[in-house]
Amino acid sequence: MRDGTKTRERIETTALLLFVEKGVAGTTIRDIALAADVSEGALYRHYAGKDELVWTLFSRHYGAFAATLDELQAAAAGLRAKLDAMVAGFCRLFDSDRTLFRFLLLAQHGQVEKLTPAMANPVEIVRAAVASGVQRREIPLIDPDLATAIVMGIVLQTATFQIYGRLRGTMTARAAALSAACWRALTPDA
Repeated sequence: MRDGTKTRERIETTALLLFVEKGVAGTTIRDIALAADVSEGALYRHYAGKDELVWTLFSRHYGAFAATLDELQAAAAGLRAKLDAMVAGFCRLFDSDRTLFRFLLLAQHGQVEKLTPAMANPVEIVRAAVASGVQRREIPLIDPDLATAIVMGIVLQTATFQIYGRLRGTMTARAAALSAACWRALTPDA
């Protein structure tokens, strides 16, 4: 008896790629089934519809990446070291799975609005570390949300330039420079 695991994995891998390439709205169940070489019926045996598939992919991987970032920042002492570790984590994800990175952090698919406060969230992991650094006066007083936007902007805009070929090489090779840019942006008078 087959358990359908390989089919599910093929559907998910294909769907991620199509969601990044065509957008969630521009991707149909038929597109996914055709590209994954499964029938639409087989796809519906695994997922009630496209919305369930998108949410399943997003929530599972977003939570897993948040857990990774949390482990990285927890192992580091001080905000500077935490930023170094988290920025390197973003860069490793980009280099190891560009499609997943794009789906989780760059694609505008409306899934972030579905997150609850109880769900693991990479942006909240960064925010908590920054807020703690502000509280410990490691950086000047700044709104933690603004500081988080600055950090995320530096990382995500660099990733976008990389995707569009404006930058060559790996994100991981840029991790130290990106982290230093984040630190300078958060400590302009230092």
